[in-house]
Amino acid sequence: MIRNTRDVVAGLMFMAFGGVALFMAQSYALGTAARMGPGYFPRLLGFLLLGLGAVQCLIGLRSKLASPLDWHWRPLLILLTSVALFIVLTPVIGLVASGLVLVVASSAAGAEFRWKEALILGAILGAAAAALFVHGLAVPLPIWPDFAGRS
Repeated sequence: MIRNTRDVVAGLMFMAFGGVALFMAQSYALGTAARMGPGYFPRLLGFLLLGLGAVQCLIGLRSKLASPLDWHWRPLLILLTSVALFIVLTPVIGLVASGLVLVVASSAAGAEFRWKEALILGAILGAAAAALFVHGLAVPLPIWPDFAGRS
């Protein structure tokens, strides 16, 4: 009998993500540790997630503490909606503004939501994402909306 359902479900979820990562990375070249190919990191991450999930499942199965699984639908829907908004809004309003929207919207899922902190964190993370992905890694994403001039 599974007493700690939360740990078992979390472990299964980690293992599922690890399996998907391994499946998706199988067509990419692996390379070596000194000269990594495009499939090196996804496979490494997939194996780490599989291992972490297995350990989490074992912890849940061996636990003496009963922990029933209960779903909190409101935060889950808010988080999924905020990620969907980020995906849809990034080409329209740019990476900085859509990052701000993502952080503020996903912060609303928590019980300790504060507008000022969410706005500051969103602005910092949006700017950091633009610096890292657009300038550092040369990912072709718009930083600002069209009316502000693309970079």
